Amino acid sequence: MAPPRYTPTEEQRRTVRTMAAYGIPQDAIARVVRCSEPTLRRAYRFELDTAVTEANARVAQCLFQQATTPGNIAATIFWLKARAGWREKQLVEVSGPNGAPPEPQKVVVVIREFGGAEDNDPVEGKPGPRLIEGQRA
Repeated sequence: MAPPRYTPTEEQRRTVRTMAAYGIPQDAIARVVRCSEPTLRRAYRFELDTAVTEANARVAQCLFQQATTPGNIAATIFWLKARAGWREKQLVEVSGPNGAPPEPQKVVVVIREFGGAEDNDPVEGKPGPRLIEGQRA
């Protein structure tokens, strides 16, 4: 004889909906309502599918109300950045004296190769590394 089919109560459905909205993992929810994960997904499919969307809608509604209430500048700025695509733009302008373009800098690079026997790698006997020196002209 097959075991009796799992039938959730309305209170269990509210619990699953609330926990899923909070982001609780399904294995933890299944332990709370005392069923297996496959049974949780079968018996509470609607609650699991809609809980996060409903929670996000409630939070968005609260944020929208705060953003549209005079005096809550932080909520307004956050809403505009997150939802309206606004962003802070920092403009860095470099100029020379009296606003003229800056003078280009000239750099002199000297590469010296060491070739004497005293500069050879003691392990492999090959010439040592190159030395790069630089200075502004």
